[in-house]
Amino acid sequence: MRLRHVQGAKELIHTNKELIIDDIDHTPINIKDYFTNDNEIHIEIGMGKGQFVHTLAKQNKDINYIGIEKFDSVIVRALEKQLEDKQDNLLLLRCDAMFLPKLFEQLIVHRVYLNFSDPWPKDRHAKRRLTHKNFLNIYKELLAKDGELHFKTDNIDLYEFSLESLKEYPMDIGYHTYDLHNTDFKGNIMTEFEEKFSKLGNKINKLTATFKE
Repeated sequence: MRLRHVQGAKELIHTNKELIIDDIDHTPINIKDYFTNDNEIHIEIGMGKGQFVHTLAKQNKDINYIGIEKFDSVIVRALEKQLEDKQDNLLLLRCDAMFLPKLFEQLIVHRVYLNFSDPWPKDRHAKRRLTHKNFLNIYKELLAKDGELHFKTDNIDLYEFSLESLKEYPMDIGYHTYDLHNTDFKGNIMTEFEEKFSKLGNKINKLTATFKE
């Protein structure tokens, strides 16, 4: 996917360091410099423009959230949301997910959200999918013993790949549906992509999973 350059994105990021970390050098982060409490931490990897994680932070003040995105032209839109409607329990982080264990050496996360991740449809790109075992290794390092992985996509091939990847790891699948919007699942928050794809009639797939001991 080709991303459009956003004029002034880098400057806006660099002038709002209390709201966003631009960790291009993979420097370890002391999360207590940003959150001054011991509340649970939930992270969204590949948050896009930040609608999902910003809404979660607004609704759940007793949880700390970190929204992670590697493209400045995208994460700047999430930063704009924070500047318009600041949530003290939300921190934005620009980095590549593969470096998270290095950045958060002492961090314990209770939930990881993956929403509408890039499907990388070609077989030779399978290792780039955020539900590939290489990334599952990363989440396992970060997650608490009973921590959960939440995954949503409209891409059925990616969903089937993810189901198999998680089961083979192995992980326990807790919740699983091929048509989220036609279930009685409570409290679903839609991302920008989810709104777009569901209006087109695409079914939304969702699962939750935990690592086996």
